[in-house]
Amino acid sequence: MEGIAQAAPGIAMLAAFACVAGGIMTIRRGDRRKGVLMLVMAAVLAGNVLIWTL
Repeated sequence: MEGIAQAAPGIAMLAAFACVAGGIMTIRRGDRRKGVLMLVMAAVLAGNVLIWTL
């Protein structure tokens, strides 16, 4: 892998952590549906990274 392909998993994991933090904050502010969707998106991103690294 070269260039951006090496950085993609790291960037995706940073995005997943940001989605978890944003999802928790959104749930605490009262918008449960959007918060849960952000948490699901974080799980999908983490799953994609797992698949990319195998």
